[in-house]
Amino acid sequence: MTFHSVLYKNSQGRKKVSVPPACFTDLNLDQIINAITAGRQDYFLEPFFYSPLQDEDAVRYRHEVMQDLESQPALDAIRSFTQEMEVVRRYQSMIEKLAYPYHIKGWILETADVYSQAVVKLVQDLSQSNIRSRALVSFHEYLAIYTASDDFQRLRQDIQQVKSALASVTYCVVIDGLTVKVRKFEGEIDYSADVVEAFERFKQGSPKDYLVKLPDKGTGMSHVEAKILAFVARLYPEVFSCLDRFYEQHGQFIDGTIQVFDQEVQFYLAYLEHMKKFERAGLQFCYPQMSTEDKNIYNYDGFDLALAANCIRENNPIVCNDFHLEGAERIFVVSGPNQGGKTTFARTFGQLHYLASLGCPVPGTNARLFLPDNILTHFEVEENIKNLRGKLQDDLIRIRDIVDRASPNSIVIINEIFSSTTLKDGEFLSRKIMERIISLDLLCVFVTFLDELSSLNEKTVSMVSTVVPENPALRTFKIVRQPADGLAYAQSIVKKYRLTYEDLKERIKA
Repeated sequence: MTFHSVLYKNSQGRKKVSVPPACFTDLNLDQIINAITAGRQDYFLEPFFYSPLQDEDAVRYRHEVMQDLESQPALDAIRSFTQEMEVVRRYQSMIEKLAYPYHIKGWILETADVYSQAVVKLVQDLSQSNIRSRALVSFHEYLAIYTASDDFQRLRQDIQQVKSALASVTYCVVIDGLTVKVRKFEGEIDYSADVVEAFERFKQGSPKDYLVKLPDKGTGMSHVEAKILAFVARLYPEVFSCLDRFYEQHGQFIDGTIQVFDQEVQFYLAYLEHMKKFERAGLQFCYPQMSTEDKNIYNYDGFDLALAANCIRENNPIVCNDFHLEGAERIFVVSGPNQGGKTTFARTFGQLHYLASLGCPVPGTNARLFLPDNILTHFEVEENIKNLRGKLQDDLIRIRDIVDRASPNSIVIINEIFSSTTLKDGEFLSRKIMERIISLDLLCVFVTFLDELSSLNEKTVSMVSTVVPENPALRTFKIVRQPADGLAYAQSIVKKYRLTYEDLKERIKA
């Protein structure tokens, strides 16, 4: 059996990461992952989202599973199985709170029955599904061998034998004051139906209900009920000996590999369900081509997942953007008016690459992305008075750490740096950082108010946030590939408020 995991193509690919990467907050990935995993806290899915892949085939391994689960039969098969496994876990949690031995053993028998039926049904359902992914095909083969094994067949047979034996148990409870007696059922006739029928002719309207509703004690058992059960066990020692043997032989009946699968497959189910929310709003996702070497990248109709979720809730329009780099191009220098979508573009770029490195479909209609060794971000933060550093010093220390950690295979995203210093100093420092980034030949998004940075050399590409020409105060939130020209934006504002040279001359004459 070669099955390792539905998430990792081999055991070496597993990583145990309990904290999110440093870029999570800057890119709003924390909001995205919280939304994806909502309602699935019992599965502890977050570490899977904290562990990006760095192998192209590992990404394809997950793409294959996602594509299989886009088929309704396969999706229904997996969902049905996970729902039954949820029942199994609920029963197990309940069993931990029970106090009486035969009560515990009876529920373990019931739990084992639910589990075994769920596994058998999953094998049958997957056989009828057109699964093609390496992961699910391998898991199906594992299940087929597991369900055909002597141990599993014995489990199934023992479940049916013990349940059949317990179903044959009949007994009477005789209550006399505070005395309770238990004896075997001796064929006594139940006259309940006859009594109801006899008095039916005297019925005049609907009588008042005097029944007292006892509080629901769940699946717990009182000490009286437990004593009755103990007496019944003494009346039928052979039957309850079968239950004892079942508990001894099958107390731990869940296969470890199946248990891991039940957790890992939730990664796919959670992401696909989250995708549906956006697809219902008319947005699209695609499976990106991934490379660890080729830095010719593109994405069409991409969007910020966190922002789009808010827009859908508030019924606001969602703006999609495109980008591409080719040849020697490596760095997007994004400029334009404030509140025009520059930061959103930077976040979208980072989100796309991070989600793609998880092996997930990404926002957009078509994409080719780079598989980085790290995504490093520098977004503006409030000054921290506790570290006794000024804003400029703090920016320099943070950006130095990023530059030191970056490699040619990294992605760096810098958003509005050195806003606390003079224009001249800001330009000098920004150029030094850009020169270092250029020398590393890494992919970068550099959001800045300095237009001069957009044309340093052939590796820089200017992207500009646009405004409505007729009304420069209105932002389109479209980021387009064009030369930076801060004057053009200024001229639009001047024209709007009739402050051009010609306008001023006319007003003076008047």
